[in-house]
Amino acid sequence: MATIVVQTEINSSLDKAWEIISDIDNEPKFWKGTKEVKTLSTEGDTIKREITIAFRDQKCLQEVQLNPKNEIKAKFTKGILNGTKIITLTPNNGKIIMKTSWEIKLSGMMNMFTAVIKNHIKSGTEQAMQSIKREIEG
Repeated sequence: MATIVVQTEINSSLDKAWEIISDIDNEPKFWKGTKEVKTLSTEGDTIKREITIAFRDQKCLQEVQLNPKNEIKAKFTKGILNGTKIITLTPNNGKIIMKTSWEIKLSGMMNMFTAVIKNHIKSGTEQAMQSIKREIEG
């Protein structure tokens, strides 16, 4: 299992930051590793969806739990990725700390390549978070 944690400080209100990150249909705009998202069902704050990732256009199923103004927890339930991606917002002296934490591995025979993709995911996460930060602060 690869653990990746990236965080950044944003000059923003919690409401504005949440408004941007909780629009999960916009994920491909910020996350270059996500090519497409398709919502399959919504029950309360839980969204089941299919995402197409850039790695070989693989499709993965996710359950996304929205915890308003606090966190978004995406659990990969089927596909080449196993694990979670959690984005949290923490108010801090008039600013917001946005943190993305991954606990992820490749499934099946691809598991041996988990270490190889760790740096790729970390780099993509850093890029996505800077893009989200610019959007929120813009």
